[in-house]
Amino acid sequence: MEENISNLAKKGIQLMTEGGFEKASSHFDQAIIMQPSNPDLLNRKGISLRGLGRYDEAIECFNKSLQLDPRDLDAS
Repeated sequence: MEENISNLAKKGIQLMTEGGFEKASSHFDQAIIMQPSNPDLLNRKGISLRGLGRYDEAIECFNKSLQLDPRDLDAS
């Protein structure tokens, strides 16, 4: 399962760098289903949502990420 999460996250990051924010968000969603308390996944989903202009949803993801790990310096 850990490998699947890692693969989904890597693919999501790759898609974001290519501008595929919608598909990236979907990959992060799938990974979050498997590991809902992972602040990095929530943060990355927030970044993808921000790229789509879905700012309120992005803020929710960033806030959840920070709730799980208040020291999460990568939370945008």
